[in-house]
Amino acid sequence: MPPEHEALLILTRQQFPALRDVPCEVEPIVKGGSDRHFYRFIWEGEVHPPMILMVYTLARRDNPKFVPATHRLAGLGVNVPKIYAFDEQRLCVWLEDLGRDDLHAHRDDPWEVRAGYYQATLRQAAKIHSVGAASLSAADLSTLEPEFNEALYEWEQNYFIEHFVRGVLRRDVETPEHAPARAVLQELRQRLARLPRCLVHRDFQSQNVLLRDGEAWLVDYQGLRPGLAEYDLASLLFDPYVTLSRSERGELLQYYADLRGLPLPELREVVYQCAAQRLMQALGAYGNLSRNQGKTHFEQHIPAGVRNLTSVCDEAPELEPLRSLFI
Repeated sequence: MPPEHEALLILTRQQFPALRDVPCEVEPIVKGGSDRHFYRFIWEGEVHPPMILMVYTLARRDNPKFVPATHRLAGLGVNVPKIYAFDEQRLCVWLEDLGRDDLHAHRDDPWEVRAGYYQATLRQAAKIHSVGAASLSAADLSTLEPEFNEALYEWEQNYFIEHFVRGVLRRDVETPEHAPARAVLQELRQRLARLPRCLVHRDFQSQNVLLRDGEAWLVDYQGLRPGLAEYDLASLLFDPYVTLSRSERGELLQYYADLRGLPLPELREVVYQCAAQRLMQALGAYGNLSRNQGKTHFEQHIPAGVRNLTSVCDEAPELEPLRSLFI
């Protein structure tokens, strides 16, 4: 066993004295672009169910929000992992192991199979989105990430421009030809900022949804904050890691609208606007992670992100000028 794993096992045995003499296999989990580290502990003889150790840093502001976000979501009846132990000084959280089966792993399954998984996922989202921002107290807000407002939307847009448009495509967005696109970006962030907010997951994509016993379970929700439900929907339905057809997206939007009693046309309109915003953020992340953080495997998701952003512009004519930034 590597020394790092041995040290983590010693720390874990201190947290769970009953497991002090139980042989254990420590398995690192490598996934995503996070600065956190995850390890699976598998105890011999099934004396204790497998558990996940999350070791985080304070480099990201949202990392310490994971534990309070877990408690908040559990209180809403959302399927999230149990917290077995929390060592705030050592920045360690021991969690229920929800298994290895995520929504992304079923990306090539027939739609009649995947549709049920997506519907289960949307049922969990609806529980989160049922909490209006106006109902949150100052104490509630202190445990959440800052709300989506015009400044945050502008930050996402600038992230896209800096790391993808300039960084990957080497384009100067200040030239006259891009003036219409800059105007659309301003109108987009102002329009989204005017809409009423609710609780949102913030990173609601297929790799953050685990499947167990026919139900969806959510992870990586430390970015929980007030925002638009449509942003979460756009994150799931225009996920560059998964291919969904136009009709499949439409079916899921109808399911969510029926679930929450929302008018479909208005929901669809805002989802497309949020999809443009979300996909720009994602493309900025792929550019930053691959070019500046040495995680070059994120480059493979750029074509899918561009295809999805193109399809969004096809559906929402007001976003047409954005094409000059990425095509």
